[in-house]
Amino acid sequence: MKKAHEEMDQVIGRDRRLKESDIPKLPYFQAICKETYRKHPSTPLNLPRISSEPCQVNGYYIPENTRLNVNIWAIGRDPDVWNNPLEFMPERFLSGKNAKIDPRGNDFELIPFGAGRRICAGTRMGIVLVHYILGTLVHSFDWKLPNGVRELDMEESFGLALQKKVPLAALVTPRLNPSAYIS
Repeated sequence: MKKAHEEMDQVIGRDRRLKESDIPKLPYFQAICKETYRKHPSTPLNLPRISSEPCQVNGYYIPENTRLNVNIWAIGRDPDVWNNPLEFMPERFLSGKNAKIDPRGNDFELIPFGAGRRICAGTRMGIVLVHYILGTLVHSFDWKLPNGVRELDMEESFGLALQKKVPLAALVTPRLNPSAYIS
């Protein structure tokens, strides 16, 4: 949070709120979004696919008409793909081989919206909204855990959509100049 605030204060300042045009100038914040997609995809299992013909994938025989599910949640935690996969480390997207990874379905290490012809129709809008809404919340407020709570519970409840098992409880205080909150 501290690094994101520093980056946003340098690029945006505290006299106005985030604009969509600011997002490309916030590489650390964009890395936070990618790391969030990786660790906590909204849909843990992609919609099922059906094989149109028999094939072999990584030595496994897949008969024709087999229902296939892509486990997006497991890909994001695969130690063969990610170093320290259980750690939340946005820095992994700032340099090296992961710097160019894009969540729009072309890099199979990070496919929070699916991939191929059946990628989520709302992918572009979803990415813009996540960046804008999360960016506004991070830039505009300081976030603290309630008194007596030492650690944020990130346990998940599986279903068609991934949700937090314990709802978020946080204390927020404004961090921008008061005039920035006036429309």
